[in-house]
Amino acid sequence: MANFFTDTPELKYHLNHPLMKRIVELRERNFADAGKFDYAPADFEDAMDSYEKVLEVVGEICGDVIAPNAEGVDHEGPQVINNRVKYASGTEANLDATRKAGLSGMSMPRRLGGLNFPTVPYLMAADMVSRADAGFENLWGLQDCAETIYEFADEDQKQRYITRICQGETMSMDLTEPDAGSDLQSVMLKATYSEADNCWYLNGVKRFITNGDADIHLVLARSEEGTRDGRGLSMFIYDKRNGGVNVRRIENKMGIKGSPTCELVYKNAKAELCGSRKLGLIKYVMSLMNGARLGIAAQSVGISQAAYFEALSYARDREQFGHSIIDFSAISELLTTMKAKLDANRTILYETARFVDMYKTLEDIAKERTLTKEERDECKRYSKMADAFTPLAKGLGSEFANQNAYDCIQVHGGSGFMKDYTCERLYRDARITSIYEGTTQLQVVAATRYATTGFYLNMMKEYAAQEVKAELKPMHDALDRMVAEYEETVAYVMSKESPEFIELHARRMVEMAGYTIMAYLLMLDANRSDLFSQSAKVFLKFARTQNAQRAIFIKETDTADINTFKTK
Repeated sequence: MANFFTDTPELKYHLNHPLMKRIVELRERNFADAGKFDYAPADFEDAMDSYEKVLEVVGEICGDVIAPNAEGVDHEGPQVINNRVKYASGTEANLDATRKAGLSGMSMPRRLGGLNFPTVPYLMAADMVSRADAGFENLWGLQDCAETIYEFADEDQKQRYITRICQGETMSMDLTEPDAGSDLQSVMLKATYSEADNCWYLNGVKRFITNGDADIHLVLARSEEGTRDGRGLSMFIYDKRNGGVNVRRIENKMGIKGSPTCELVYKNAKAELCGSRKLGLIKYVMSLMNGARLGIAAQSVGISQAAYFEALSYARDREQFGHSIIDFSAISELLTTMKAKLDANRTILYETARFVDMYKTLEDIAKERTLTKEERDECKRYSKMADAFTPLAKGLGSEFANQNAYDCIQVHGGSGFMKDYTCERLYRDARITSIYEGTTQLQVVAATRYATTGFYLNMMKEYAAQEVKAELKPMHDALDRMVAEYEETVAYVMSKESPEFIELHARRMVEMAGYTIMAYLLMLDANRSDLFSQSAKVFLKFARTQNAQRAIFIKETDTADINTFKTK
């Protein structure tokens, strides 16, 4: 029996990070639920034991149910029958297994039927589910939309909807339209309030909606007549039980085929306002998208893990010229680089998740009591760090997932091009990660201000200030040189005082920051555990080379070169 938690010791390592003690104590309000709810922990050790036991259950279901079903789901896929989605039979089995195991509403409070887990263990579950089948993660992982209802809906809505999600009902977020993709200000689905019926009605079309025939939908719609921008948009909750929404079609996608991506037609669909009018895009979608982007970062890590394990297994078994191909330097180097990128992906994912746990938990506590000045400062700081690191985790993580899936096929050679091997599906599944929930280019836009204002530089210096073992001192010194190179390069860009020049080199500056921060995090992981010693060394060499290339490119261009890179 396979278990995707116990066969990946890196997960348990990140679960036991020193900051988790404070996160858990805040999350559990000093364990006030003990005795009030079944399985509520009595102390920190009890809580950690609970997380591990649940993650072992997730790992077992991933290894024994979801992963074995993945190939069949990829071939069968979902269908539209009478304007409703019929999942592939393997998807139905996956949903049944996760529901019976009580793996819905993991991050929701116990009073609403959830497990009250922090973001870190929840994302570990998403990491494993994605390794088993990235398409199924898009169904199971959308339970995270409940966070938006929890944060912004009223208590009655929380009781009516979150309790259902915790029982296993599915969710979707209906944002994009045929003429509104990344530019959500252009959303035109119309929301009209009926005084007579005391409710809202939605009319229009939504496109590219993941799990579009879900039980409960979060819908971005235009509530303010005559508006054309984001200030006229509100967030609504639509319940499929009320009818009024039909699935016109399921998109025929390259990958993640088990996940139905739907075009929806709203025709007088009854809905209710979530939160306040006019804040749908300005506030609620921004929060929703940050959570979704972290989810895609976890999905990317899961795909990277699957690709690495597939490549490693094949390289050990495949013989050429009388030797296993893992013995050849060209293949061995590919594998060690894949593992280094995987570990780098994972370390920035869980660093970001810890930041999110800290600020979101403090924000939640602020609804119950007044935070102290120290807590308010702490909340503000962790919120900013989460905002800065999320585009790195999503943007760079998804690019690494694509690279690892590519290299996995390369290790397989001609066999990897055939549908007989899992790597072919992983390659197709990985491609979307750098596109949906904000392309890599949009992640760069979100991250650029943290490069140009010195925020990333200050984070590097914070990591550099931490003590490491003597054997890691050369690595620490090399990172110091990388920081100096990064600081000098950003200063050169800023000295041009040209927004166009900054835009031209934004991705290079953000990647330099991301690679340096990942290298620091891996060094600190290696300082705590030998699990990461090799990856830290390999990734440092990779990062130094990548950063040097970007620094040279930037310093050899000037504002006069801007037009060279514009398509005529």
